[in-house]
Amino acid sequence: MKELVIVSGKGGTGKTTITAALAALAPNPLIADCDVDAPNLHLLLGPEIQSTEEFIEAKVAVINPELCTGCGACEVACKFDAISPSFQVDPIMCEGCGVCFISCPADAIEMHERLSGYIYASETNYGPMAHALLLAGESNSGKLVTRVRELASNLAKKHGRKLILIDGPPGIACAAISAITGASAGLVVTEPTVPAIHDLQRVLELFQHFNMPVMVLTNKADLNIQKAQEIEEYCHQKGIPVVGELNYDPIMYKAVVAGRPIVEYAPSNMLSKGLKAIWKKVEQQLDAFQEA
Repeated sequence: MKELVIVSGKGGTGKTTITAALAALAPNPLIADCDVDAPNLHLLLGPEIQSTEEFIEAKVAVINPELCTGCGACEVACKFDAISPSFQVDPIMCEGCGVCFISCPADAIEMHERLSGYIYASETNYGPMAHALLLAGESNSGKLVTRVRELASNLAKKHGRKLILIDGPPGIACAAISAITGASAGLVVTEPTVPAIHDLQRVLELFQHFNMPVMVLTNKADLNIQKAQEIEEYCHQKGIPVVGELNYDPIMYKAVVAGRPIVEYAPSNMLSKGLKAIWKKVEQQLDAFQEA
């Protein structure tokens, strides 16, 4: 089984729209949306939810007023200002660290589990899909990404799928690390801007740190041809394959509004033709990585 994780160094490069297009082009994929903080792949693939699982990972402090002596030890110990002078816990401010629980001499504080998000197994026109939603203000996105990947692997085995396409989160934080570790290869989507090139270098260093094969795709390349050339030259120097470039076309936004992958919304458009050619190169590169 192969796992291709599609990531970006920053948001807004077109990672998810490209993932949706590849999901429509790939033969019988299993799809996973691991951008759990801000998932939007479902907007393009229209999944029908088959099952829902609660993600309960975080904890929140609860003060028992009958046992509380009002000594103030918990308020002093809390570094997140989650405990009020009247000894009430703000569940949004509480990080669930448990310092107040340890500090309370009257054993008046308990740590209660709380709902952090949801994990979904769905069906789409392009294959089964594993995805999730982290509730607002919740942490542990890295753990939720891991759970989504576990579900994706189980679904792939159940449905006999040989390829898992993962829409990963942008950046290099915990969620991104959880999305890429153990995958077969990565595809980094970038754009020809100064911040994007800087963030591209950081995410490529992340792949290098984990000794993972990676390839690069430059989106909206014609917005700054010089910067696009810099990206290609940088990747060439580092020995990183560039599988192609896509030019900017407002029709991509029309496809998003229509809720369809661009390769289906406008199959004869140059973007769609470019994506079809890129997918062939991605397949070839995946095989080359596997053989290496």
